[in-house]
Amino acid sequence: MNITLEQVLESRDKRAALQKQMLAQYGLPLVSLTVVMPGSEKRNATSLYIASEAVKVIERQFTVLTSEKRDLETGYEAIFVVSRDALQLKHITVDIEDTHPLGRLFDIDVIDRDGTPISREQIGQQPRRCLVCGDVSAACVRSRKHSVEDVLQVIKKMVVNYKNNYI
Repeated sequence: MNITLEQVLESRDKRAALQKQMLAQYGLPLVSLTVVMPGSEKRNATSLYIASEAVKVIERQFTVLTSEKRDLETGYEAIFVVSRDALQLKHITVDIEDTHPLGRLFDIDVIDRDGTPISREQIGQQPRRCLVCGDVSAACVRSRKHSVEDVLQVIKKMVVNYKNNYI
């Protein structure tokens, strides 16, 4: 199902409200997961597979006190409450994103107990790199340097490689 920008923005707002509610309820840092999936189709077999692998990694890596997992047309998302220092969490999640064979397709955010997102730069890490060319990802996205089809091809190749070599 193709979705609109308005649906993506509404979903983002609802996720932020849920994060705020969970922070107020538990008073602990959050690990928030979405999947890197460009284009207007955010929920498909590939994105759900990536999400399931990401959830497995997060649940193996951390002692999760509680979580909210949502399979939405705007994409799978999950929020985990973790009793650990937010900066430590960010170091670990960046390592997951940088070293897991599908990690570059995991969008894992860490939100401190006061609601402040922890950036890669705050822990001395470089910005994420483009899947297609290796430049800074944000610059490629902003300039629309690569077509959605080119990025989706790279994603599909990564998933096939993972299934063939790591499972």
